[in-house]
Amino acid sequence: MWEPQQPSVRMVTRLLLLTSVLLSTCKVAESQALFTSVTLTLEPSNAVSQGTNVTVRCQALVSSSGFLNREYTIYKDNTMVYTKNITTTEDLIYSLRMARVANTGKYKCKVKIQGKERSSNSEKLTVTGLQTPVLSVDKRVFSEGEEVTIWCKAPEESGTIVFYFYKDSKDLYEEMVNANHVKTKLQFSKAGNYRLHCDYRVILLPDSIQSNASNNVVVTVKELFITPVISVRPHGSMIIEGDNLDISCSVSGDLQNSSGLKVHLSKGPNLLSTGQSKANHSMTAWAKHSGEFECSLEIGDVFKQAKENVTITELFSQPVLTMYPTEVFERENITFTCKSSNYSSDRISASDVKYTIYKDNHTLTQGSSNGIYFVPVVVWNPSGIYSCKADAREIYKYSAKLPVQAKVLVSKPEITVIGRVIVGQPFQVRCHSDRGSLPIEYTLFKKYSEVNLITVQQPHHQAIFPITIQHYSDMQDYQCKAQNNPKVYALVSNKLNTTVIVPLSNPGLTVLPDLLEVVEGIEMYLICGVEGSPPVTFKWYRRGNVQPLFTTTSSKSSASHQIKEVGNEHSGTYYCEAINNANVVQSQPVTIDVKMAMWKKGLIVACCLLVVAVLVLACVLCYNSKRGKRENAAELSVKPSSPKSDDSLTVSLTHSTMEVYNPPEDAAPPFDGMEGRATNGTRDSVASLPAGISNRSSYSLPATV
Repeated sequence: MWEPQQPSVRMVTRLLLLTSVLLSTCKVAESQALFTSVTLTLEPSNAVSQGTNVTVRCQALVSSSGFLNREYTIYKDNTMVYTKNITTTEDLIYSLRMARVANTGKYKCKVKIQGKERSSNSEKLTVTGLQTPVLSVDKRVFSEGEEVTIWCKAPEESGTIVFYFYKDSKDLYEEMVNANHVKTKLQFSKAGNYRLHCDYRVILLPDSIQSNASNNVVVTVKELFITPVISVRPHGSMIIEGDNLDISCSVSGDLQNSSGLKVHLSKGPNLLSTGQSKANHSMTAWAKHSGEFECSLEIGDVFKQAKENVTITELFSQPVLTMYPTEVFERENITFTCKSSNYSSDRISASDVKYTIYKDNHTLTQGSSNGIYFVPVVVWNPSGIYSCKADAREIYKYSAKLPVQAKVLVSKPEITVIGRVIVGQPFQVRCHSDRGSLPIEYTLFKKYSEVNLITVQQPHHQAIFPITIQHYSDMQDYQCKAQNNPKVYALVSNKLNTTVIVPLSNPGLTVLPDLLEVVEGIEMYLICGVEGSPPVTFKWYRRGNVQPLFTTTSSKSSASHQIKEVGNEHSGTYYCEAINNANVVQSQPVTIDVKMAMWKKGLIVACCLLVVAVLVLACVLCYNSKRGKRENAAELSVKPSSPKSDDSLTVSLTHSTMEVYNPPEDAAPPFDGMEGRATNGTRDSVASLPAGISNRSSYSLPATV
């Protein structure tokens, strides 16, 4: 028998070498591949009806010289649905057999070769038509509360589906599944015949597609012959507070198939008792228990109910707490009364009802039969929450709470001014009390005569009065009073006292020294004075200048502006302006003419006199100078021909006329001591010089003496 021989080491080595060569060849071939594009097609078309076989074909366009490893991936709505590796050049085929609506979506193919990835364009596949669902039940006749199983199927569909169940075309139940069928169990609480059907929706985000309605199935629900029964003891309308009240809830009928049965006894939202087939409840009757009691039966989804209305008569009515007077002030007498207006005379008398009065939950009276309580005057503040309790035969009732807020007497008011007070201008005064309950009546009066009245009703309101004064002293004539209790005298405020601003008036500008004494070199004061309330701001102006020369604020009614060493440049028209918190006034202008200083006037006079003296002196000197020249030029020569007195004299005259004095005959001829001149007792004119002789020529004329 032939036995296979084990391969030798040489053969294994040759096989490994051959494999290495083949792999190297493949790698060389792969390295020479050209990957250009990927296309995806849907066959037979992009829109098909349900049940059609659809082929999704992915084709990669590759040029290569050897084997290639191609990794194909198919996506539907960006979710991977299929992947495969292929080493051949064949296209990838992804088949959708018997396509359903759930296959509707956008398909795309991605191919990876030698680390390079390329994707095709998206192609949308639309599959139309849904299978009609089928509804079935496990039984068509059943009792109230009995469970029935219902199926809704669409066996050829796939994907995410929501199934809907309907009872007489009204919504009954719904469920979402990732299957083509759903099964549920339902209960029907009322007897009768019902028509059931179903449908479904295939979820295709963001939309959904609805199927047609299924077949109709009619089911019959039989009534359970059991009913709840409620009974009340004592029975009738003569139940009075304090009586024992027994209530029971039971079931009447066939209880053979009553597994899961429960009964409940309740009143309104309060559950009183619960049992399997019976529920009981006992209590002491109170009027507040009057109303409808309910006995409920519950088995599965079956719910039945019986009701009984119970009326309980009051043993005595709820007490009412009253107060007199209805409005009180601190430290006033108050009377509280607690009474029940009605009571059952068959069971109790009025004296059987006892009353207790409380203040802020603290007992004031204990078990008083008359229900009256007096608050003593010594109680400074009776404010609080009052209530009372009435009780008889272990039945007790509380009154409604009565809040009491004792009013506070008004305190002494204070009268104040709002803003500034200016004589002759309207302003406001406020009258206010720090304490006191509203309403408060405020009255303003002047010299005990009522001026105005304001009643303050709200906390944010104030008593504000408008007034006007004509003199600053009128302020202290005003007072106000406040009153909030007509039983108590009103309180009067102090007199109104505040700073009064008097408007400025009678402005005047005074100059010191007097206008006639304003001369150069002295100090001049411009004094601005007014009448009115300080502080006053004074401003001095010179006509022609917009800016003030000087500004100052004074607490007095006048102020001054000093000008040192007055000069001629200070001449001009001046005025002043005064300002306070009331108004602005301006003085009449004053014209100042600065006169020349006396020493300057004396200097000018002295200079003038000096100039005159110099001129006179100059004239005299000039005159004397000219006269001396004439005397030197005139030569008087007297030459006698004989020593006799009657000898002729030769007189030399220059520029003038010779006068000859003829003394008496018996007188000796006088001599004036000057050579060549002689005078006598009379002067006779000498004949004028010949016209042809120059004034400056010296000449001699014969003269006879």
